[in-house]
Amino acid sequence: MVPEVEPDHALMIEENHPNTMLIDPKRGRFPCCIVWSPLPVLSWFIPFIGHIGICREDGVILDFAGPNFVSVDNFTFGAPTRYFQISREQCCCLSPCATEHTGEYVQSHDESESNANTWESSIRKSIQEFQHQSYSIFTCNCHSFVANGLNRLGFQAGGWNVVNLAIFIFLKGRWVNKTSIVKTYLPSLVVLGLGLIFGGGTFLTYLVIFMFVLIGWFLLGTYCFKKLIHV
Repeated sequence: MVPEVEPDHALMIEENHPNTMLIDPKRGRFPCCIVWSPLPVLSWFIPFIGHIGICREDGVILDFAGPNFVSVDNFTFGAPTRYFQISREQCCCLSPCATEHTGEYVQSHDESESNANTWESSIRKSIQEFQHQSYSIFTCNCHSFVANGLNRLGFQAGGWNVVNLAIFIFLKGRWVNKTSIVKTYLPSLVVLGLGLIFGGGTFLTYLVIFMFVLIGWFLLGTYCFKKLIHV
C-alpha cells in the first residue's frame, strides 16, 4: 500500500522495484512503453483496431477507459498483447538532465510545474487533461490520450494523432508472446470463416464497407476536420 496523497500525485508514485526498466508481462509491467490489446467484438472484425495505453517509468499501465477516467494498473480489456518501449533519446521534450527514476514523485503541483520536463511530469499533464474529458470512441478515445502523452514527451518530434499512432503500434509493436498472436487473430479468423460460410460474398461486402466507413471517419476527422478528434 502507498501512503495517502493527493489523487493526481498518487498516480505517479513509483513502486521502487529493482530493474524498473525491465519488461515483466507476468506482473503487467511495461516501463516507458506503449501497450495494445484487442477489443471485444470490434477487433474480431477489424483486427488492427484495439485498445491502447501508455506506461509510467515503473511499468504501470495508464489508459483512458471512460468519461473523466484514466485507469491505473488495470488495463481495461485484459493483458497487453503488443508493446513498444520508448527510450529517452527518442523524446525531444524531456530535459537531458532529468533523471528517469528520481523516486520523488510526490511533490506539490507548483514544484512539479517549475521543474524540467520528465517522463512522469509529461504523462501527469495528460492524465490531468483527460480526467476532465468525455469519452467517445469516435472523437476522444484511448488513442487520443496516448497521442497526447507522446506529443508532450516529444516522441519522434511529436505530431501524433489517432491514425498514425494506430498504424505505428500495428507495424512497430512487438508481440508479448506467441499466445498474444493467437489471442489477437484467432477470433478474427473464426468470425471471417463463419461469415463466409453463412453469408458468403454479402458478408464480405458489408465487412469491407464497415471498414471503409470507420477508417474514413478517422482519416477525415484527423486530417480534414482537425478539431473533430481530440488529441
